[in-house]
Amino acid sequence: MTKNVQANFEKAFGNGDGETRIFFAPGRVNLIGEHVDYSGGLVLPCAIGIGTYGVIRRRKDDMILLASGNNPLKPVLDLNTLGNDPIHGWGNYPKAVARLIMKKGYALGGFELYVEGNMPSGAGLSSSASLTSLVAFTLNEVFGLGIDPITRVRICQDAEAMNGVNCGVMDPFACTLGKKDHGILLDCSSLKYEYIPLNLGDYRIMLANTNKRRSLADSKYNERRAECEAAVLMLRKAVDIGNLCELAPHVFEQHKHIIKDETVIRRATHAVYENQRTKDTAAALHNNELQKLPQLLMASHESLRDNYEVVGAELEAMVQATVAFSEGLLGTRMTGAGFGGCTVSLLHKDYIEDFTAKVGAAYNAKTGLQPDFYVVSPWDGVKECQF
Repeated sequence: MTKNVQANFEKAFGNGDGETRIFFAPGRVNLIGEHVDYSGGLVLPCAIGIGTYGVIRRRKDDMILLASGNNPLKPVLDLNTLGNDPIHGWGNYPKAVARLIMKKGYALGGFELYVEGNMPSGAGLSSSASLTSLVAFTLNEVFGLGIDPITRVRICQDAEAMNGVNCGVMDPFACTLGKKDHGILLDCSSLKYEYIPLNLGDYRIMLANTNKRRSLADSKYNERRAECEAAVLMLRKAVDIGNLCELAPHVFEQHKHIIKDETVIRRATHAVYENQRTKDTAAALHNNELQKLPQLLMASHESLRDNYEVVGAELEAMVQATVAFSEGLLGTRMTGAGFGGCTVSLLHKDYIEDFTAKVGAAYNAKTGLQPDFYVVSPWDGVKECQF
């Protein structure tokens, strides 16, 4: 990929003066802890070895020239006028990152940036967070800004919000601070985190892309977030909390009657119990108790389907096809924001070929869609590529 993106950069911008540098930002998969990041909960994502590559070269003026191997649009921007503009499409993401960096008092110059991803967009693997993490890290390195990783994470989160997605902190955190062969147990309220070794032995992380595309900005994501915030406001009549995931399940059960809206009760139930499931999954991985994972992953999926209502027909069909396969399976569930996208499964390496054939056929028969499958490994966060 590094040789390809270098060649594609030169096709887009020519051989001009100045040094070119290549960077890579991973995507991420969340093993468990779904739709709790914006409720201050615990999440357990890992960065993955597919993501977004970027090649950059500084300019001597204040112009920003963008190009992508995944989108024909080539935005031309002025560093001094970086307001969001629909005609710039995907370019509004790097534009937002640059704007936020400068808002914090850091000086940027013009640059040429070519990006190309090797993961599917709209599949729930955080392609937008991969892009913003790439841009934040790249500008930090190339312009010698000295911005710490947590500040970059916050910049990326805010950049997504500027593009219509009121996202949590998990996605840019995983893309920025991932560690090879580890997951990250992240407290989204305090940003305290712990690397969890993923000692999966002969099991592999299998992603199944339903190829039912969804856009976070167009989904019910922001609506679900508002419902959780409404639950907090009601519960504060009885308990002093900042967010839902401060509540242990037994405390929530004592006070949930205060919430008068049944839909809001179900949303809050998911958040509180998903937070506990994440704790239990981290403990199981710590103690090498892999036999506990199937029940935890399926309970997460069922809650996302029944309490949070973000699964949809395609994701449910993929999970059911996966469960029916069963051979060598160590658990499965939807991952990401839902409304399409991917499932994540832990699958024995000896069954990968059989799994993709049989599960793919069963899913296609049910939905008429052809899925894609990816075996991924826990990977490092964003970094510069070395030849």
